[in-house]
Amino acid sequence: MTGLKDRSGLTTKKEIKINHQALTLGIAGAHRTGKTTLATVIAESAHLSLVKTNTTAVFQQYGLSPSTVLDFNTRLWIQHQIIEAAVSLWQMANKGWVTDRTPIDFMAYALADIQGQTEVDWNELERYINRCFTVTNQLFTHLVLVPPAIPLKYEDGKAALNRAYIEHLNTLMLGLCHDERLHRPVVILRRETVKLEERVKEILKEISGDQI
Repeated sequence: MTGLKDRSGLTTKKEIKINHQALTLGIAGAHRTGKTTLATVIAESAHLSLVKTNTTAVFQQYGLSPSTVLDFNTRLWIQHQIIEAAVSLWQMANKGWVTDRTPIDFMAYALADIQGQTEVDWNELERYINRCFTVTNQLFTHLVLVPPAIPLKYEDGKAALNRAYIEHLNTLMLGLCHDERLHRPVVILRRETVKLEERVKEILKEISGDQI
C-alpha cells in the first residue's frame, strides 16, 4: 500500500471523521472487483455524496456493448465518450464525493486492447491519456486501487468475465498509478483484504492518517 502525500484538512476523533468538503475520492479497479459496493459504503461511512458512473449506458447509447471486441479506433472513440460523460457527473457533484470509476480505469481499458499488431494513432492515444491524467489531477484529491480478489460472478452486458484479462487490467492500473503524470495519492488495497468492512476501514484509516 502506498503512503499518502497530502493529508491536509482531514481530521479524526474516536471514529474516523473525514472532512467531506475537502475529499473527492475515486475508486479504481477492473470490473468485478467490488468498486461500486465499496464506493457506496464509503459514501455512507464518511458522509460523502456517491457519484455512480455507468459505462455500459454510454456503450449502449452508441449501439455498442462493453463485452464486444472492438477495433482500436472504435475503442478509443468510445473511451473519449466515456470520460466526458463521467466528467460531467463529477463536475456537477456536491463538494465531498466518492465515485466508482476513475480516469485510471478508462486508460487501462483503452491500453488493454493494444497488442503487437494493433494499428494505433499514437497522437490520438497520447491526447486521450493526457486528458485522463489532467482530469484526475484536477477533480480528485485521492484514489484507491482495488485488486481482483473477490469471487467473480457473471452479469449480462458487463465486460468479459476473464480472470486473466481482469488481472491484465489490474497490472496496467498499477503502472498508471505510479506514473509521474499522476499527482494524486493512491491507496492500493491489499489482496488479502476481501471483507467489505475491512476494506472500508483500511481506506478511511489511510485517508485520515490516524489509527482506528
